[in-house]
Amino acid sequence: MTQGFWTTDDFNVFSIEGLEHRMQALQTKIQPKFEVIGEQISTYLSSRGTGEFYPHVARHARRTVNPPNDSWVAFAPAKRGYKALPHFQIGLWKTHLFIILAVIYENPDKKGIAERLSKNASMITSLPDDFVISGDHMKPEAFNVEEIGMKGIENLLDRLQTVKKAEFIIGRHLSRNTATELSQEEFFDLAEETIDQLFPIYDIVIGK
Repeated sequence: MTQGFWTTDDFNVFSIEGLEHRMQALQTKIQPKFEVIGEQISTYLSSRGTGEFYPHVARHARRTVNPPNDSWVAFAPAKRGYKALPHFQIGLWKTHLFIILAVIYENPDKKGIAERLSKNASMITSLPDDFVISGDHMKPEAFNVEEIGMKGIENLLDRLQTVKKAEFIIGRHLSRNTATELSQEEFFDLAEETIDQLFPIYDIVIGK
C-alpha cells in the first residue's frame, strides 16, 4: 500500500497535552510537510499570472500557555505577513484537513469585499456541493455551501460588513480518514483543483 502524504499521527498532534510537547510534535511532524506544500502551492498560485504568491508557515510564536488547536501554511502575494490580505490556507485540525480562501478580521477592506461578493453571490452557490463556508477561522465547524443557500451566504456577508470580528472562509474540508487515504500526488491534485475552483472568488475579493 502506498504511503499517504498525511498520517493519523499528524492529526493526533492536536491531541497532545501541553504547549511544549505539542509544539515539538508540530515542528517535527507537520511543519516539514507545510514547507513542502508551501513550495509547491506557491509556485502553482504564482503560475496563474496574477502575481507572485509567498508561503507563510504558521509558527505560533506568540503562544505561551495554550497549545494550538490547528495549524496551517498560508499563501499571499506578500513576503511579510498575510493576515491583512485575502489569502489561501492549507492546514489541519485534529478532525480534518482544510483547503480554504480566507478573509480574516485583520483585513481592512472587509466592507468592500462583502459588497463585491454580495453582487456575485451566485459564484459561491455554484461551487461543487462539497464546499463549505464559515464566518470564523478560529472554529473548526463550517456550513455546507449548498445547505446554507443564498440566504445563509447573504447573512454571512452582512455580518462581514457590520461585525468587527466577522470573517469569510470558503473552501473544502476533508475528514482525517479521507485525507490519510490520499497519496502525495492525489493530495496535491486535490489542493490545486480546489484552488482552481476558488480563484474566481479570490479575483472578486481583491476587486480584479
